[in-house]
Amino acid sequence: MAAIYQAVYRRASSLFCRLHSTYVRKMRYLNELKEDDSLCRQAQTSGTFYLFHNLSPFLQKVGKKYLVPQLSAAEMKRILEKFKETEQWIEKSVLIGCSDKHVPHFALDLGALEKSVIESELKGSFTDLQKALFIVDEKDSPLLASAQSLLRWHDSHQYCSKTGQPTQKNVAGSKRVCHASGITYYPQMSPVVITLVSDGSRCLLARQPSFPQGMYTALSGFCDMGENVEEAVRREVAEEVGLEVESLWYSASQHWPFPSSCLMIACHTLVRAQQAEISVNSLELEEARWFGLEEIVEGLKRKPRSSKQDNGSFLPWFPPKQAIAHQLICEWVKQQTS
Repeated sequence: MAAIYQAVYRRASSLFCRLHSTYVRKMRYLNELKEDDSLCRQAQTSGTFYLFHNLSPFLQKVGKKYLVPQLSAAEMKRILEKFKETEQWIEKSVLIGCSDKHVPHFALDLGALEKSVIESELKGSFTDLQKALFIVDEKDSPLLASAQSLLRWHDSHQYCSKTGQPTQKNVAGSKRVCHASGITYYPQMSPVVITLVSDGSRCLLARQPSFPQGMYTALSGFCDMGENVEEAVRREVAEEVGLEVESLWYSASQHWPFPSSCLMIACHTLVRAQQAEISVNSLELEEARWFGLEEIVEGLKRKPRSSKQDNGSFLPWFPPKQAIAHQLICEWVKQQTS
């Protein structure tokens, strides 16, 4: 029995080491591409490309599924030749990752070219990112989000904030440099806290006027300069619903591209049941209220935007599973039922 256990352990350890070394090799290869322009330029000739048009990703519908196609360098060359553009267009792309076999992945925005011609040629369509994130496979959503965020950052940082002179991106798109001042700019994310407030038996969800009808979600807000996560959570809860946090604990994090590139830091917070009277800040929210376990479970079953009743009102529904708010709500349900 001991011999069998040792054999299984050795096999598992060997698999772990192989997986680990594959990851390390991949990360080091990506770092080399970011630092070496000539190596990255060479990688563009063998890599795959995800297409965008004015920051909207290109999708293809196959049956009932929406796929995110990867175009080869040869296919990119063919498309550019159709528009009588040179291969130098490919240098506008940004590096977004690579496969375990070191096939690099790039994102390229073709916003200056005729959208309908590209869509007809490739038999697909450019789709608003907010819609695309919820209809593609879960593994593709983070890639589209990070690719669009990086493309957006380059589009909005073409000039140095100190000198006003044009900045130049490196081939990988991991930075921009102002040669007049010597300043190097790197892509940045804004930290945002998102928290599910509970009084022990209920959880608090809110909505803004801009939300789709019937949708409620957890409280969230940008971190102020100099704040840590705990301070930002306490302040946001106090500002938005007039409650004082008694305790909080971290759940998870997620990159989120709206309104720009954000790092969502998700937490659970607890307030005292005796001090749970909500005072909504109307400048921030349209409504906030407590939900019991049964109402949350029912709301999780509803599909987005499908909660309209005959009298015109809307039953509550919650963000889809791709959003970290959904994870917070599911965690709370699990806590209540365990």
